[in-house]
Amino acid sequence: MAAAKKTAGRHVTVNTNTVKSNVTLQYGEKSIPYEDLVSRVKDIWTGQFGRKIIEIDSVELYIKPEENKVYYVINKDINGDFDL
Repeated sequence: MAAAKKTAGRHVTVNTNTVKSNVTLQYGEKSIPYEDLVSRVKDIWTGQFGRKIIEIDSVELYIKPEENKVYYVINKDINGDFDL
């Protein structure tokens, strides 16, 4: 019969502080805050797809300045692009 394993008790500290961050895309003469890019995706979601903001679980952005494009993936399923 196998003996039950005992593990030493551990105290784990979890940092619950929220870290504020700001991301701005700068290239050429343009300076575009991350929030503006996400806002564009939300506008596409509600305008083009006729969906509600509350239905967005995740947004992934792939920014390609050399193509002047932003590629997006909403909820790991819906994808598209828009010009910077």
